[in-house]
Amino acid sequence: MPRHDLSNYDFRTAGQSHTQHGHVMRALGLNIVSGAYAENSILPGDAELFEQFGVSRTVLREALKTLAAKGLIQPRAKIGTRVLERSHWNLFDPDILVWHFEAGPTPEFLMSLLEMRLALEPEAAGLAALRRTAPQLDKLYHWVGKMAEAGQSVSNFVDSDLQFHMAIADASQNPFMRSISTLIEVALVTTFTISSPIPNAHRHDYTVARHRAIADAIRDGNVRAAKRSMRNVIDDGAVRVLATMPESTA
Repeated sequence: MPRHDLSNYDFRTAGQSHTQHGHVMRALGLNIVSGAYAENSILPGDAELFEQFGVSRTVLREALKTLAAKGLIQPRAKIGTRVLERSHWNLFDPDILVWHFEAGPTPEFLMSLLEMRLALEPEAAGLAALRRTAPQLDKLYHWVGKMAEAGQSVSNFVDSDLQFHMAIADASQNPFMRSISTLIEVALVTTFTISSPIPNAHRHDYTVARHRAIADAIRDGNVRAAKRSMRNVIDDGAVRVLATMPESTA
């Protein structure tokens, strides 16, 4: 998969900061996630890293400590700092998600994300149909209206699409739904960017109608229809994402 430029989005992640700590952490983290530093390999020693980044021992140690907390590395006495296997990585960590998409997500990674959305978001929509407030419903229709605007850029459409899904998580009145949705914001932005119907006018209208169907079901308190409509939207996006993959993996 191609690399993605996420510079237009503010994810408030430590690895995107302009501090020395953020710079070192991002560089090392991106190299690990991309495979430049393979699983079970040993990172270059401190002396080499000092020369590479030109930072103090304190900055380097803090960056390594943060990467260890994310499950990417493990310091080993007399051996060095080992890159842990992917099964140890905290894939819900916003920095790690950013690095996956900056490196170019694999088809397998994208499909795993879609599977997770199918497990989570229809349930959030069903709960929203039971619990939404009038202001929350107004917010859903507001974002559907923004999605429907003609002549907008991909980034504007993606932002409205994202805000619509986040508003459903809010309307579910389940704090865990909202926390998870916030945590995977970067993943949603990137998959929405890949699968955006803009600038295809017919596909744009179809996608807006699919989202409006979710809002209508939530308005009507129809749990089954809300879940079904959300699954339809995610399935539509999955088809467009799969279409961007090499034929051998689609």
